[in-house]
Amino acid sequence: MIRVLLVDDQPLLRSGFRALLDLEDDIEVVAEAADGQEGLALVKEHLPDVALIDIQMPVVDGIEATRRIAADPALAGVHVVILTNYGLDEYVFNALRAGAAGFLVKDIVPDDFLHAVRVAARGDALLAPSITRKLIDRYVTQPLHTGTGLKGLTNREREAVALVAQGLSNDQIAERMVISSLTAKTHINRAMTKLHARDRAQLVVLAYESGLVTPRGS
Repeated sequence: MIRVLLVDDQPLLRSGFRALLDLEDDIEVVAEAADGQEGLALVKEHLPDVALIDIQMPVVDGIEATRRIAADPALAGVHVVILTNYGLDEYVFNALRAGAAGFLVKDIVPDDFLHAVRVAARGDALLAPSITRKLIDRYVTQPLHTGTGLKGLTNREREAVALVAQGLSNDQIAERMVISSLTAKTHINRAMTKLHARDRAQLVVLAYESGLVTPRGS
């Protein structure tokens, strides 16, 4: 069962998301919050698999809430997905830097929304398809200069990271590298550990920042 927490200051949106989620046999909404401070308390209380958090809220905004969740080792299993009305903007970049697993625009169609929750729950990077390319271009043209680099990775780990950045799943990576899915997952997990990446979304960012992969046409 996928346990979800909803954090949004708009009651109508929360009720709409909850109505969709409650219809699914494998998803349970464990709690709702109207601001980031209340959301943080409920995250610690319920330890959800996925926290759907609005980016602009009173008291504590979505970016700060994400940063606090990412910084707490006890909440390592919580995957934060940022909800935004505006698509690609500086708030979204800051949320990803703070540790969000991805983001969704609020006008997403129901089937894509449900799929996104399941993707986030299993720990995969979640970036709205319509603006992923813009996100990548922005990170390439305005790198964060983290200084982490990829020098500590083995050749196979670098290959796996490059395939993650291309949006491939573990099974697809395994097929491409001619290895088992378990071995592919091991390469990815080791790369995340070495690079201090909280999740696959940050691994994608590091892959583009380092120049390991580049956007098509660049």
